[in-house]
Amino acid sequence: MSDELAHPTASTAPGFARCPGPSTSDLIAADGDATPPPLVEHSYHFIGDRDLEFSRYTDPDFHRAELNTVWSRTWQWACREEHVPAPGDFQVYDVGDRSALIVRGTDGRLRAFVNSCPHRGMQFSAAGTHGHGKQFLRCPFHGMSWHLDGSLRDIPCRWDFPHVEDHTFRLTELPLDTWGGFVFISFDRDAPPLAEFLGVLPEHFRTFAYPLEQRYVALHMHKILPGNWKMCLEGFLEAYHVLATHPEGLRTAGDANAQYDFWGPHVSRFVHTVGYQSPHLANRPSEQELFRNLGHGDTALPAGVGARQQHAAIMRERLGAALGVDLSHVSTSQMLDSIQYFLFPNAFFFPGIGIPLIYRFRPIDVDHCIHEIMMLQPVPENAPRPPPAEVVHLGINDSYKSVPAFVATGLAHVLDQDTENFFQQRAGIKAASKQGQTLGNYQEARIRHLHQTLDTYLAG
Repeated sequence: MSDELAHPTASTAPGFARCPGPSTSDLIAADGDATPPPLVEHSYHFIGDRDLEFSRYTDPDFHRAELNTVWSRTWQWACREEHVPAPGDFQVYDVGDRSALIVRGTDGRLRAFVNSCPHRGMQFSAAGTHGHGKQFLRCPFHGMSWHLDGSLRDIPCRWDFPHVEDHTFRLTELPLDTWGGFVFISFDRDAPPLAEFLGVLPEHFRTFAYPLEQRYVALHMHKILPGNWKMCLEGFLEAYHVLATHPEGLRTAGDANAQYDFWGPHVSRFVHTVGYQSPHLANRPSEQELFRNLGHGDTALPAGVGARQQHAAIMRERLGAALGVDLSHVSTSQMLDSIQYFLFPNAFFFPGIGIPLIYRFRPIDVDHCIHEIMMLQPVPENAPRPPPAEVVHLGINDSYKSVPAFVATGLAHVLDQDTENFFQQRAGIKAASKQGQTLGNYQEARIRHLHQTLDTYLAG
C-alpha cells in the first residue's frame, strides 16, 4: 500500500469545507451498534477567520489580565470526590496567586475555603498538599483555629482580640459543587450555578457507559510544560497535527475527517475515529490490511465483519477482563475513538474506554504551565473502589515514557510527541515577524472558540 498523501479539493465556502470521503458520523453510524446519540450530533457554525495575535501568548500584561478576569471567575475542577472521601480529608487547589482548601466536614459535606488565615494571611496548607483526618483547621503561624464548617474555634490569648466577633471571623467560603465525581470550585463568590456553566456535559455524559462518577483514578501525572497555558492546551484541541506529529497513526486514525463541535461559550468537542485509515493516505486498504495495521497480525477477519468492529470486539473482551467489568454493551465508538470534550478554561474529559483520559492545564507564568493527566478506569464490578493513584511528578524535560503504567497504555510516546512540540512552538512564536497565527476554519475552530470566550471574560 502506498503512503503517498492524497490532496482533496476543498470547497471555498468559509467554514463549510470538509475532507472528502465519509464523515465521522457516517463511520460511527456504520458501526451498527448502540451508539450514544450525542456522538452523531453536530453543533458547528463558522465563527471567523482573522489571525489570533501571538501577544496573547507572550505578553505579561495579557497574562495578568487572564489571572484577574478568567481564573478568578470560572468554575474549575479542584479534585475528585475520592480524594476527600471522609471527614477531615482535605485537598489544596491553586491557580496563579489564588488558593482554595477543600475539606470534608464532620457533617459529610464538602466545602471550599480561601486558603488564607483571616488573622495575618498565612496559608493553612501549602500549594498542592492534601491529607486526612483533620479535626479542625489550625493556622501554623499563631495557632488560631476554625471548625471544618469554617466557624471560629479558638484564638490564643483571646483577651487581646476584644474587637473580634465569632460570627464575622469565619473562613471565607467559596462556591463548590460536584459533577461526574469531580469537585468544582470557583473563586467568584457570585458564580452562576455549576450546572449552568457545564452546558451539555451532564446530558451528553449520562448517555455513555460507565459515566465518570463510576470511575476511579488509576493513574495521575503532573508535568511542567514549556509554554503558555493556552498554547499548550490548544495542541490538544485539534487532530490536524496528527499528519506531522503522529505520522505512525495515519494507517489507523481518521484524523482529517474528525468532527468538531461547540455548544455555548464553555463546551467544545472533537470525535476522532480509530480503525479507519487517514484520508491523507491515497490508497485505501482492504479490511484485512486494516485489521493487520490495528495490531492483529495475520489473524483472519470473521466473514462479513469489518476491521473496526472486530477490533472493538477484541478490545471489549481484553479490557473487560483486565478491568473486571462487563463491556459487552459498550458501543464501538466509545471503545475505540478519541472522544474529547473541553470545558473552558482548562479541562478535557474523555468518556471513552480505550482512551479514558482527563487533562487539566494551569498557568505557572506567561511561559510555563502545569499539565495534569488522569486515567479514569471503571470501578471493578463486585469489588471496592480502588484508592486514587498518587500523583507522579514530571519535570519539564522528563519523558512520559519514564512512567511504566503510562507506557503500558501505548499513549506515553504520543504525549511525548505532543509536548516536545512546545519548546519550538514557544520559540517560534517569540521569533515571528508575522503578528499572529492563521487558523483553519473548521479543524482549528475550537481554538478560536476558546479565544472568543476568553475575550468575553477579559471584557468583564
